[in-house]
Amino acid sequence: MKLGTIECWLIWKLTGGAAHVTDATNASRTSLMDLTTREWRADLCALFNVPITALPEIRGCADLLGTCEPAALGAALPIHGAAGDQQAALVGHGALKAGEAKITYGTGAFLVANVGTAPVASTSRLLGTLGYDAQGQVAWALEGSIFSAGSAIQWLRDGLGVLEESRRSEAMAQGLKDNGGVYLVPGFTGLGAPWWAPDVRGAVLGLTRDSGPAHFVRAALESLAYQTRDLLDALEKDGAPRLDVLKVDGGVTANAWAMQFVADVCGVVVERPAFQEMTALGAAKLAALGVGLIADLEDHPVEAPARWTPRMGTEERERLLKGWRAAVKAAIVAVP
Repeated sequence: MKLGTIECWLIWKLTGGAAHVTDATNASRTSLMDLTTREWRADLCALFNVPITALPEIRGCADLLGTCEPAALGAALPIHGAAGDQQAALVGHGALKAGEAKITYGTGAFLVANVGTAPVASTSRLLGTLGYDAQGQVAWALEGSIFSAGSAIQWLRDGLGVLEESRRSEAMAQGLKDNGGVYLVPGFTGLGAPWWAPDVRGAVLGLTRDSGPAHFVRAALESLAYQTRDLLDALEKDGAPRLDVLKVDGGVTANAWAMQFVADVCGVVVERPAFQEMTALGAAKLAALGVGLIADLEDHPVEAPARWTPRMGTEERERLLKGWRAAVKAAIVAVP
């Protein structure tokens, strides 16, 4: 019997079963790898009843992972460049130093922050993980997951029919002078980090007779920023330095109003690269490092022509965050 995650299976198939290997970032997400030694832990394997002999060999993200059978791709090509989705995006963004971070805004959202050359045990309910391990270049990370990001706008579009197209959300939010005291807690599938409250459900608070469809849209977009701020606060509690720049990607980043609000609420510069496929780019850079096409992961940095700088006052920011925190507390208390 042999076990492994999806990249392990792909390598196995491409090599005709000759290579049973996994990269260290994917191994770090199985709860079976020792984060310090980057080896399988016998006690964890015993805890989860996983035979350690069935697990693949752990290698670095840029190591030679095997050689393709010629029939697979037309040549006996070496396989390099494997990493988990969010870790690869971290590399793609070039967030290679401690204190740098990226967040991907898609259906959900995933913040990954580089914390340096030693693992950090979070006390703020973030996930400790390996950022990358590439030919002597090693970084550890903390990750926070937001369950509902772009899906909140999809719900307004498809579920409530508040807007016909998602791209209309920007104009609707901009058309209001403020949020009117309306907050949307997007707990459609529970709340992720740092609450980890799976039983919480979505809630809209602060409605008045003046509230209209645009308030729902604005509240959904604002919730992206509030949830991001909560993750950044958790990072600080874990000892990570306060970010100066937050690198972003994903479909929601096309909404310039939402990105400005993230910058305002989080008090950081938000940067969006011209090229959006950060996971693919990160895997490609790891492969390029492995075969010697680049000498360092810092080679060929991505350009980030879109930048949003904070312009909201401290008093306004704290007033909005106070309302958000009260809304989250109410949603959690409402769980039967």
